[in-house]
Amino acid sequence: MECFHAPVMPEEVVASLNCRRGGIYIDGTLGGGGHAAAILERTAPDGFLIGIDQDEEALTAARERLAPFRDRTLLIHGNFARLEALLSERHPGPVDGVLLDLGVSSHQLDTASRGFSFSRPAPLDMRMDRSRGITAQELLSSASASELERIIREYGEEIMAGRIVRAIVAGRRQAPIATTTELARIVYAAVPSPLRHRRIHPATRTFQALRIAVNDELTRLRQALPQCRDRLRPGGRLSVITFHSLEDRIVKETFRAWEKGCICPPGLPVCACGLTPTARSVHRKSVVPGGAEIDRNPRARSARLRTIERTEP
Repeated sequence: MECFHAPVMPEEVVASLNCRRGGIYIDGTLGGGGHAAAILERTAPDGFLIGIDQDEEALTAARERLAPFRDRTLLIHGNFARLEALLSERHPGPVDGVLLDLGVSSHQLDTASRGFSFSRPAPLDMRMDRSRGITAQELLSSASASELERIIREYGEEIMAGRIVRAIVAGRRQAPIATTTELARIVYAAVPSPLRHRRIHPATRTFQALRIAVNDELTRLRQALPQCRDRLRPGGRLSVITFHSLEDRIVKETFRAWEKGCICPPGLPVCACGLTPTARSVHRKSVVPGGAEIDRNPRARSARLRTIERTEP
């Protein structure tokens, strides 16, 4: 079977989750099932995996890849931000580990019709779940200039956001911006000449920003993290792979807050909030791919793996 997506740091993920035979694990971003297969192999003969993905194409690929483990899997179409709702009836009990591998899969990037990449002309879609939500084209057509600038500046960390949005607004007055290559051309022309020949294409950050906005990725990550932690039994682990600084900052700050517990002001002589630590970090720093893996899979170069272990009863 053609590889849907090369899983990043599969051995490190299995180790971070402390996978053991008979354990129950959730892969909240199932993709093509690469990480799931590694977890199921490590937890044989009776480990169980619940796989969740909002992309129907991913679920189809995962069902094929995980066919040898079909008696030990439960695959669900949905977004990990609705973890509790998705599992309330299907699997109400605690689990031993949860994995979230954030970002876009190789399949999504390489399938032109999905609209995530500007390497080939395609409709500006960018939805991970194509059964719902607005497309990137609809967002570009309907959002105000100030909202587009906020999205591109905040989610793309793009210093040229103002110039880019002015070019987008001028372009959409003439006709709707309908394709990936058309948007990339507008962004390329909008930035100063010295910025057009750097390592990454000038449109990369704009495309990232629109994808995050279309899929509401950061809000859903914030919603998902506490649900994942609360599903863990004491000693269970949550591992998260991030691919850009915005995701990583949310994960890092959330994990630190769980480790600290108390949220009282520093000057307060006695704790008044009553909150106690609910987790501990498994690694002092984030785990990153080795050089050999980056050579095999250059898209792994920005990956960061962070893991916490639940401590409260």
